[in-house]
Amino acid sequence: MTLKSLLIANRGEIAIRIARAAGELGLRSVGLYSEDDRDSAHLRYVDDAVALSGVGAAAYLDMDQIIRGAISAGVDAVHPGYGFLSENAHFARAAIDRSLTFVGPSPEALDVLGDKAAARDLAAECGAPVARTALGPASVESVQAFLTALGDGGAVMIKAIAGGGGRGIRAVRRIEDAPAAFERCRSEAGKAFGRDDLYVEELLEDVRHLEVQVIGDHAGAVQSLGERECSLQRRHQKLVEIAPSPSLSTEMRERLTEAALKIARRVGYVGLGTFEFLVPRRPKASGADFYFLEANPRLQVEHTVTEEVAGIDLVKLQLEVAGGRSLAQCGVSERPRSNGFAIQMRVTAEAIARDGTMRPATGKIERFDLATGPGVRIDTAYHVGDRVSAHYDSLLAKIVVHGAGDFPGVAAKAYRALCEANVSGLDTNLAFLRNLLRKDQVRANDVSTTFIEDHLATLGEPDVVHRLTGPADLGAKAEAPAIPDVEIAPGEALICAPTQGRVAHLPASPGDRILRGQVIAVIEAMKMEMPVESEISGEVSRVLVAPGAAVMEGAPILVVRTEELERDEGMTEAASVDPDHVRDDLAEILERRARLSDEGRRTAVERRRARGGRTARENVADLCDPSSFEEFGEFALPVQRARFSAEELLEKGPADGLVAGIGSVNGALFGEEASRCLVMAYDYMSFAGTQGVMAHRKKDRLLEIAERSGLPVIVFAEGGGGRPGDGEAVGITGLSSRTFWRFARLNGSVPMIGIVSGRCFAGNAAMAGCCDVI
Repeated sequence: MTLKSLLIANRGEIAIRIARAAGELGLRSVGLYSEDDRDSAHLRYVDDAVALSGVGAAAYLDMDQIIRGAISAGVDAVHPGYGFLSENAHFARAAIDRSLTFVGPSPEALDVLGDKAAARDLAAECGAPVARTALGPASVESVQAFLTALGDGGAVMIKAIAGGGGRGIRAVRRIEDAPAAFERCRSEAGKAFGRDDLYVEELLEDVRHLEVQVIGDHAGAVQSLGERECSLQRRHQKLVEIAPSPSLSTEMRERLTEAALKIARRVGYVGLGTFEFLVPRRPKASGADFYFLEANPRLQVEHTVTEEVAGIDLVKLQLEVAGGRSLAQCGVSERPRSNGFAIQMRVTAEAIARDGTMRPATGKIERFDLATGPGVRIDTAYHVGDRVSAHYDSLLAKIVVHGAGDFPGVAAKAYRALCEANVSGLDTNLAFLRNLLRKDQVRANDVSTTFIEDHLATLGEPDVVHRLTGPADLGAKAEAPAIPDVEIAPGEALICAPTQGRVAHLPASPGDRILRGQVIAVIEAMKMEMPVESEISGEVSRVLVAPGAAVMEGAPILVVRTEELERDEGMTEAASVDPDHVRDDLAEILERRARLSDEGRRTAVERRRARGGRTARENVADLCDPSSFEEFGEFALPVQRARFSAEELLEKGPADGLVAGIGSVNGALFGEEASRCLVMAYDYMSFAGTQGVMAHRKKDRLLEIAERSGLPVIVFAEGGGGRPGDGEAVGITGLSSRTFWRFARLNGSVPMIGIVSGRCFAGNAAMAGCCDVI
């Protein structure tokens, strides 16, 4: 992957989501924050941050300022997230012009797909049905003229050319409503996306909203990652999203997928994108059975449900494709199969009236308990004590549930997750969502895009029936043991509990004399026993707790009259410890380790020297920075065979012939973390350079670690032939060098360096085609 660092040109939960993915890929992440966003949670998840002048969305729409921030932060890529500048072709070009990778489609693709009017024209060229529209940019007059032309019962939709998320979009059914709706759309679009031009098309009703998730690479390959159902909307803003659609026929799924892929191929689509369609519930004889709606050339809010059912991290996939990897290299050359169903519910800060109408709410979060457990995921940027601002989107959290069962069962699980949520300090839509997920039509997915509007009167009912409260009467709530106030006389001192727990042992009685360092009690906590040592010497005057009592951290245990006491018969002072004393078990380990070293194998080393060879440990020591090599499995021995005693096995095959571990190489140049490498050296002094079953296991384990951690791999390949006796003992055979390198290649995810020498070189020449360096 060519990317090393990333500017996240967004805020909130999506900035956190991107930062996590970047971190897993080893990318340095840089965040942004406006003047009113200094305390935003996303800044805790990035490696560095750049301040923006200005407040609210306007700061995150300032292209010039963001590009300057990216240059000053020294990043090589920009990820726009969703919203703000994510579909802005000018922003993508500005980033590319400054040699930054834009994590998204090309500016040319954004010119078309980021413009909803141009996107529908492209879809029509590709053979996808589209709704009727008025030509050219919309004006109040063109909206009214188009509505008149549709005749009685007609309705139109005014839409922002750019952006999404339900902003800049209004339905109009009466000519006199057009001016106000037009002005609201224009104002919302300008504030949210920095572009206020609009277009108008016929409003399609009694339809379901389906979208196809697409990924494309730089080589021209395009693949579908499955579809989502997004019909449950309020004011054209999605509230609940489902993957896959529970009601879509196989035939319609394939047609929608092929339409999406055809459009994506036409524009040479690169990265993640979504192609959205409206599917009439009861197609008319004169109309189509599906219509292209729009394209969203970016990561979407609801990407989570596709991730859950497909088992793919879409943000990491997006970053890998931006870094130059192909779909085949990313493992998505074929459409993934869906595992069960996933449902995402958007929890928002909104006040809801009884009739279901809503208005944004602000305030300080006093309680923020969200569901947990198997198959429940929470994406949020909020914590208790955070204040929700009116300057940004009202989204508080996304609750995502996933289950392998049928859709009604997963919907019931989603409802329970909502019932477990408890947010206070400001108004939310949790009660509204609970009412929605209880509906039989929702659990059967018998819905349309107007379902919520049609049921507002019942969805706005107060949430009193179905909230989880637990049994009504469980008695008094147990209180934690209090820390009592204890009065002490002059010359007295308290000995207190160093931790919370139960007093398991307390032998002291009034009149007993104790010494500094003496164990005076034992406290049990978390199934562990902690001895309590006295920090003073004196005479016990009072015992404040009894054995078995629960105590809090800092609770007084004893009152002691302090004085310097001489040792009396029967008094035991804390035993002194000789720091130079070596216990017998430690001495055995040190002796065993000494026998692994070259100094402990003098006879074998001398034979090696006589042939002009070096030892495996010498090679590793010369390669790695001093004291940086941490060996793995150093005490491993060959599989026991009857003809060798345990002592002979220790002499002939220490570490089972493979010195392996992790160390830094040229750490002074690249830094300790960046210079870490997996190093393996076959020991030619062990059974003439053959490896056994324990060496196989060490090698496999370390290669797994290297692949997961992205560590370069360096192998000294002299020796390394399989030891048939060991192999037969466990049902395996030794691996040839060529086979080893094919496996050790790790799918090309980390560099491979092979080191071969002497007579060994000819036998390992095949490795040249497998290694990055020989």
